[in-house]
Amino acid sequence: MQSSKILVQNTEVSIKQHDKVDFISLTDIARAKNPDEPKDVVKNWLRSRTTIEFLGLWEHINNPSFKGVEFDTFKNEAGLNSFTMSPTKWIEKTSAIGIISKAGRYGGTYAHRDIAFEFASWISAEFKLFLIKEFQRLKEDEIQNKSLEWDLSRSLSKINYKIHTDAIKEHLIPHAIDKPKENFVYASEADLLNVALFGVTAKEWRETNKDKDGNVRDYASVEQLIVLSNLESINAELIKQELPQNERLVRLNQTAITQIKSLFSNPSVKKLSGK
Repeated sequence: MQSSKILVQNTEVSIKQHDKVDFISLTDIARAKNPDEPKDVVKNWLRSRTTIEFLGLWEHINNPSFKGVEFDTFKNEAGLNSFTMSPTKWIEKTSAIGIISKAGRYGGTYAHRDIAFEFASWISAEFKLFLIKEFQRLKEDEIQNKSLEWDLSRSLSKINYKIHTDAIKEHLIPHAIDKPKENFVYASEADLLNVALFGVTAKEWRETNKDKDGNVRDYASVEQLIVLSNLESINAELIKQELPQNERLVRLNQTAITQIKSLFSNPSVKKLSGK
């Protein structure tokens, strides 16, 4: 799971991505109340009938596999002096998905942000408000960074596109050619890259995606945009070497396959694309 940290009233709180959803550390939040025994704080919160009812409602709304019979038993017992509850017991008995608990050095108890905010409110209203504020700031920073990285990737693609079209103009377009034929050459080379990377021409994509605006490149992933940028530079060099278009297509396709495989296993690119 991807992780990040925020500082809430001098307490460092971890946030992890689980199935592309933010889960906030209850263990870290509990340290704001009891730095020495945060696990006990979480267990005490889980003993409350109000807590059990809230967790059950959240699971009923978000989890079709939630075990209602087991939940009813816990709800009836919650609040009694003899009632005890732990995150692991709650998860195992009810098949809950809103809380995740793992043992070990890098483990801990994490909860969906809805549940984490509720727990923070139990710690203190003030802590909850600061937690929400810092969490929102983190999300805003992530959106801004992703936007900047995306713009950089698009700009790189545009720069290489200029190199690519200049090579076409210099080596493939005869002097004194009329404009319609010149445009045909540009379109032909653009489709060469489309076929090498996406497996279809622009026209073929439009015919099978009539419900979408734009073109195939507008729907490209970050990985595909990176490879497209590289292919434009490579094709420019192959054009200078006067390789025929069919040979360039084979080479570019082989390069696209190799680079896409490499990028999909690259942690930095996964972070950039949000995977």
